Parts: sequence; structure tokens; C-alpha cells
Amino acid sequence: MARLEVFDPAMCCSTGVCGPDVDPNLVRFSADLDWVEKQGVDVTRFNLSQEPDAFVTNKTVNEALSEDGNDVLPLVLIDGRIVCRGFYPERTQLQSMLKIEAVEVSEKSTGCCGPSDESSSSSSCC
Repeated sequence: MARLEVFDPAMCCSTGVCGPDVDPNLVRFSADLDWVEKQGVDVTRFNLSQEPDAFVTNKTVNEALSEDGNDVLPLVLIDGRIVCRGFYPERTQLQSMLKIEAVEVSEKSTGCCGPSDESSSSSSCC
């Protein structure tokens, strides 16, 4: 199972989706993280104002902050490797980076064995 970690800049709450001026990007990203979790990915989110120790103890994050300052936040890591700096990726980007298969729902019923072939004389089903 993949592990996705998000190191957010200092925010008022763990998701930043609070207060009178909610950033629509944070709302979208929170929904995308929920979707990613439902796909079986282990997701952990750290807020600089609430969990500063996580930023200090993670060597990769600490080095990025030391080199480039808080402008690198948010940092998104997959399995310990930085995949995004300074922005929240879109769901399609997360899906690609995490190698999550796209699930398409067909509007046409295919039955239990696939699409029916009316030209076939056989009408057996598995």
C-alpha cells in the first residue's frame, strides 16, 4: 500500500477548511484525499502550526524547508519522496502519481459475461 503524506503550511485547523474565507483549493484537495484513502492509500496530513515536530523529524521535509523556506509548503510525499512542492495536486495528478487505476462505469449493462451478442445462436451465460 502506498503512503501519502501532506505537510501543510500553518493553518487554523488540520485541513484549512474552516473560518470565514475558505480556500476552494483546500476544499477540493480535502475531497481528493478522502477519495485517495478510499482507494486504499494510507494518507497522513501534518499542519505546521499544530505538528511542528513532524516537519523537524522528517529529514526530507526538514532539508526542503532549510533550503527553500516555507515557500515549499505544501509538500506532498509519496512513500517518503517529494512529488509536489508549493501546491496541492489535482485528483488526476494524485491518481497518476499513486498509479491508481481509473474506474469507469459503463451506462450499458453487459450482463454477467460481457455484452450480449444477439447475432449469436448461443444464449449461454457463465
